[in-house]
Amino acid sequence: MSFLITRIRSLLFMLWLYGTMAFFGILCSPLLLFPIPAAMAVIRWWAGSVLFGARWIVGVKVEFRGLEHRPDGPALIAGKHLSMLDTIAPFVVLKRPAYVLKHSLIYLPFLGWYALRTKMVAIRREDAAKALKLMVSACRARLNEGRQILIFPEGTRSDVGDDPVYKPGVAALYRDLEVPCHLLATNSGQFWPGHGIDRKPGTVVFEFLPPLPAGLKRGELMAQMKERLETASNALVAEHAR
Repeated sequence: MSFLITRIRSLLFMLWLYGTMAFFGILCSPLLLFPIPAAMAVIRWWAGSVLFGARWIVGVKVEFRGLEHRPDGPALIAGKHLSMLDTIAPFVVLKRPAYVLKHSLIYLPFLGWYALRTKMVAIRREDAAKALKLMVSACRARLNEGRQILIFPEGTRSDVGDDPVYKPGVAALYRDLEVPCHLLATNSGQFWPGHGIDRKPGTVVFEFLPPLPAGLKRGELMAQMKERLETASNALVAEHAR
């Protein structure tokens, strides 16, 4: 019976998730003609509605910690990636985020429209060398606009408990942008898995960690980034284990 209830609530939440995406995407589409902050506001409204639905439909509460380490101005942020929620929740607490995302996502209705208008950094992974140069150039432009670059070093969603491989793109950004690297840990996949539709009641925490200073060697950066993100994320999973 509990499985059936979870499945029904999860299906209802999926309707809420994509229904609100279509609602805001269509109703607010005239704002795409306005400056970027207008489109960013629409995304933020939608993100807030998703967190509201997650809380009251499937019992997934979202908590933010370490906000004293959250960057307000131009910054590079490396985030743990376990769930679709990782791409939604940060809009609630970051002023002007610019995500590094797969180029194919810009062709999606609603999501793609707003990604293009808000100048998200879309990359084609097939041509690695060219994609890296374009990514660095686009991220430098976004940084100069005072935005927070959010990249997921794993490149794709991993499962809770995995030992993921961190891709080198974040190291290229860190080196060429010459900025500290902020870190965002999470246990999101514990209650909102990266695969499947079932959502389980519980508390998802997004925790900003103290940033890594600029100027680290590539190997040192990658080692410290992975150690800190994995350790903090695993601690959040253990904290909320049942």
